[in-house]
Amino acid sequence: MDFKFSAEDEAFRAEFSGWLKANLPKAGKTEGGGDSEGEFMRESSADDWKRRLEWHKKMHAGGWVGIGWPKEYGGRGATLTQQIIYNEELAKVNSPMLVNGLGIMLVGPTIIHWGTEEQKKKHVPKILSADELWCQGYSEPGAGSDVAGLQTRAVEEGDYFIVNGQKVWTSDAHHADMCILLVRTDPEAPKHKGISYILVDMHSPGVTVRPLVQITGDANFNEVFFEDVKVPKKNLIGEKNQGWQVAITTLMFERSGIGGGRDMMGQVRELVDLAKSVRSNGHTAWEDTSVRQRLGGFACEAAALRYTGFRQLTRRLKGLPPGPEGSVLKLCTSELNLRMNKFAMEMLGPYSQMEFKAPHALDKGKWSYRMLASRALTIAGGTSEIQHNIIGERVLGLPKG
Repeated sequence: MDFKFSAEDEAFRAEFSGWLKANLPKAGKTEGGGDSEGEFMRESSADDWKRRLEWHKKMHAGGWVGIGWPKEYGGRGATLTQQIIYNEELAKVNSPMLVNGLGIMLVGPTIIHWGTEEQKKKHVPKILSADELWCQGYSEPGAGSDVAGLQTRAVEEGDYFIVNGQKVWTSDAHHADMCILLVRTDPEAPKHKGISYILVDMHSPGVTVRPLVQITGDANFNEVFFEDVKVPKKNLIGEKNQGWQVAITTLMFERSGIGGGRDMMGQVRELVDLAKSVRSNGHTAWEDTSVRQRLGGFACEAAALRYTGFRQLTRRLKGLPPGPEGSVLKLCTSELNLRMNKFAMEMLGPYSQMEFKAPHALDKGKWSYRMLASRALTIAGGTSEIQHNIIGERVLGLPKG
């Protein structure tokens, strides 16, 4: 494999890097220490949310949101290699997060793939500009990892579906204007059949959002209740009762987005900085050989993940569909993130007990926050157990457990 980028790609890198240097807010880094997996789950304060919204608007005005989307829908039509460079440059500067992450990572690509022209023109530009914020209505109290076991019903009534049911763990529902919702439209069909994929206005009568407080103290997850909610039939994506195919498309974008767009080496460098600042027994943790060995191991794993991402990129450049690398990346990235945050707790010792933003906490307490948040990404987008099953059954050909 040739790891060199083309002259055109390097010109793209220089353009974006220059734009970031000129436009990144002075307080560019998030207080939690960057766009980590923990930060992905983070509920912002009102000030943080306003700052992120302003940054999103500035990025959009510069043409730097949804760069891989077709130009006719507001994207730049960027190549796959340019999208890799884009993520690398954002990671280098610890750019603040955008406010419509689910819309950009999941909803827009799904609508572009499955939606009608009317649906694309109505929603895609607003997703890019953050004029329409989105959430994902998949999991239910009785159907978490087994999404196909959902029971939320949609019954036809004239030009509408009437929706009743409940969703849970719905990230950003309290901010969202719209929701991609899986509903059962044929209760007599097998559980993977009879499901439809619809777009729901979160401001509709009968929609109730109740925040759920997480172990971090944040309330970014939510319960969402639907009571006789009217949804126009024109908001159906794909065919009625064939929504599972659309749902799988969204999940593929989710898993590759969670695992594939992240440079774990940045987090390794942060751990190195921590090791050089934490003192114990009269010397820094960095001076301890066993600590350097652990950090070296993390660096090796981060490099391996980067090259695994390149394997997936190679498949895509050859015109092949995403391979098993998506599940491998999602599984290994979330698990490595968890182990690195655990190791940060070990190095911090008594300081690990200090909460995020607590007085005298090292690094503003970001590591304790990350530790509490990091388990979530081993669950979101398909649990680690689900990813093990996918890899075992579909890649290694092992029998079902």
